[in-house]
Amino acid sequence: MRPFYENLPFLCIFLAMLAGITTSILHSGKWAMRISITVLTVIGAASAWLLYETASQNTYFVYAMGKFPSPWGNELRAGPLEAGLALVFCIVMACSLLGGLKDIFEDILPGKQSLYFVMMDMLLASLLSMLYTNDIFTGYVFIEINTIAACAIVMAKDNNQTLVATMRYLVMSLLGSGLFLISLALLYSITGHLLMPQLGESIHKLFVGGMYNEPLTVLVGLMVLGLAIKSALFPFHSWLPDAHGSSTTASSAILSGLVLKGYIVLLIKIFYRVFSISEVRSLKITNVLFVLGALAMIMGSVKALQEGHSKRMVAYSSVAQIGYIYMGLGLGIEAGVVAAVFQIIAHAFTKPLLFVSVGALSSTAGHEKKWYYLRGAGRRCKLAGIGFTVGGLSMVGIPLLAGFVTKLYLAQGATLAAWQTVAALAVLAVSSVLNAMYYIPAIVQIWSADSTCQEIGVKPQVVRANPALVVSIVVLGAGVILLGVCYRPVVSVISAGLALL
Repeated sequence: MRPFYENLPFLCIFLAMLAGITTSILHSGKWAMRISITVLTVIGAASAWLLYETASQNTYFVYAMGKFPSPWGNELRAGPLEAGLALVFCIVMACSLLGGLKDIFEDILPGKQSLYFVMMDMLLASLLSMLYTNDIFTGYVFIEINTIAACAIVMAKDNNQTLVATMRYLVMSLLGSGLFLISLALLYSITGHLLMPQLGESIHKLFVGGMYNEPLTVLVGLMVLGLAIKSALFPFHSWLPDAHGSSTTASSAILSGLVLKGYIVLLIKIFYRVFSISEVRSLKITNVLFVLGALAMIMGSVKALQEGHSKRMVAYSSVAQIGYIYMGLGLGIEAGVVAAVFQIIAHAFTKPLLFVSVGALSSTAGHEKKWYYLRGAGRRCKLAGIGFTVGGLSMVGIPLLAGFVTKLYLAQGATLAAWQTVAALAVLAVSSVLNAMYYIPAIVQIWSADSTCQEIGVKPQVVRANPALVVSIVVLGAGVILLGVCYRPVVSVISAGLALL
């Protein structure tokens, strides 16, 4: 008899979808919020249990869906990496919702508030499915669910700016989805399989026999391009600043901290389970990812440096941080992938911390988002000021914070790379300097002794953090600090999880 914990991946996905169905019939946004937070707590606890079982035994398992065996049936697969990321996603989503709770009930019309939490439940279900699926077509199905839900939480604020941002987001996302689907059709026509293990075996035989080299190169390129567009890799990032900068606080935090990462995690699984890092490297795909990642690290920071709008600056910073992930993948070695996965976790905690803090800081100045009018906001909401300071310093790469560890492991991985060593180290140095050039002035600005919001007729207000905001900032901030101090166990789990893929 299989141990009960092997049922947890399916039960977690099912519970998230059931929560979405339940909240859709509610008329109260507050009750819908309570259900969503409760489900996140339960799934987080289940993920922690699953992480303990798989990490302590250094093992993974496959869960067959229905009565049809492979290669015809559908499967879920779970190991330490999947369980650990599921736990992180639950913690971050819960904290993002709590941190943006006040804005949710102010920005979204009462009749739409319960529907907002339906979309959050669907986002959670799609993220978990992309983590656990062992079937590449199932991955595509939940990519589409993720896209629809993500667009819905952008436009939930319901003003002209968010509607335009949603349309741009939807167009770019559908382009990425279409490219991924075309690559999937080509892959199926060549191999006749959709389950990742059987796909991996067939593709390995093709590589060994030297067959279908050009079609495989094309389909891998289309697949990577589709997921790169959806995860806002430079230069496919044009939709991101408007979508993240105009939506309500919780949406911005979840879009940046989690949604972008779901696609990248699926890409990593495809690299390991369908192809292999050596095969992807032989197709020169990693070289392209390295170059685009390096460009993203520089250009994202340059655009953030030029931005005077607080949320748009943090959004452009996400472009740079996504570049770190892709540069790690572009190194084409395991050390680079370990650094990339660590960056996924570090950024998942740091960026929601920044968005939640900015949301609270802006409430001290009549919800004004321009940095000029946020002068002194940290003194009027000290907890948010501390949260933004911790998050900003982590982005810069100050030791004892999560961002520093990412840069450390990327630098170590770069020294082991084939030809990227000098370029990677140079880009890391330049990107760190650019990060400091816009985060340090922003931190100084919010702790300034004077205020400027009176110039637009807004009286500065001292804001007392509500309990939900306190929990959000404290937990996210603690995550950033713990990842910077106690990072070795996390790296060990990542390494063990990648070895089992």
